Amino acid sequence: MRVFETIRSDEHEEILFGQDPVSGLRTIVAIHSTTLGPALGGTRFFPYANEDDALVDVVRLSKGMTYKAAVAGLNLGGGKGVIIGDPSQVKNEPLLRAYGRIIESLGGRYITAEDVGTTTDDMIMIRRETKHVAGMPTTHGGSGDPSPATARGVLAAMRATAMQAWGTDDLAGKTVAVQGVGKVGGDVVRRLSAVGVKTVVTDVNQQAVSAIAESCGSTVVDADEIYDTDADIFAPCAMGASLNESTIPRLRCELIVGSANNQLASADDAQRLINRNILYAPDFVVNAGGIINIAEEAPGYSEDRAILAVDRIYDTLTRVFATAKDRGIGPSEAANAIAEERIAMAKQQTLSDRTQEVRSA
Repeated sequence: MRVFETIRSDEHEEILFGQDPVSGLRTIVAIHSTTLGPALGGTRFFPYANEDDALVDVVRLSKGMTYKAAVAGLNLGGGKGVIIGDPSQVKNEPLLRAYGRIIESLGGRYITAEDVGTTTDDMIMIRRETKHVAGMPTTHGGSGDPSPATARGVLAAMRATAMQAWGTDDLAGKTVAVQGVGKVGGDVVRRLSAVGVKTVVTDVNQQAVSAIAESCGSTVVDADEIYDTDADIFAPCAMGASLNESTIPRLRCELIVGSANNQLASADDAQRLINRNILYAPDFVVNAGGIINIAEEAPGYSEDRAILAVDRIYDTLTRVFATAKDRGIGPSEAANAIAEERIAMAKQQTLSDRTQEVRSA
């Protein structure tokens, strides 16, 4: 892969490759933007097939974090870290502490937190080497596991999207097909069941699926069958790129609202959804609950304040739909525009401030 072309195409500020021969650590940290503030994004610990796949993932995820923070109105930039390997096999204290030292070398430009394959306990270990860690357990003064906040935000987004499409945000009696019932997806199912929603679920983890089916009465389908399921809402809550030229024609839903990052395999897939008259809620708006919750640590974490902030995803998404309508564009394009305009304004202000400093000198 041509690394510098990859960075340039998405305007990344920096990509750091790190390793520790003793622990076996192999990591890539991508800082997409620090225009609005330090780059915040979780660390994904995943058994990528090769380094190219890891680079593609960290580049896409870090850019998504920039847009997520910008649309949510946070004073944060976007970054992401990935560790290559199977966390069930190779994750240990020396490796996590080596990773912490790499984070520390960035001098605060990147703040990490948990993600797929990492936990709040892992953040404690990483914190032994760097203070640039967020999402610490509540016992350590942090906001804890961000998954519940992310799931809460997904429900707020579902209601906002339902209001846009159906004129009501009452989800009772609807059917939602949930792809992935991990920490976030499973919580989404439980919250939906609590408000009278029928759920159809799938996951590669059969134990997780069985547990959800037993506790929530969900219907279980095979992983590939989820795309052909009759549902009012399709909720991608697993890995990214599940919406593509092969799967979109198969969908039998009216709305798409899920927690997965980078749900669209390409920009063309947004138009494919429009062509099928499926209303898509942009993923980085929908799944912002986690970063919003973590951002509330800055003034001293308050769960009540964080809940109110996460629930405002409803209003943010309503603004995205209104912008799309006013400009005659799709929701994805509208969300991107809102993010890019905020970042551009911040860059312009920074340039103006620096010019004034030079003149004053």
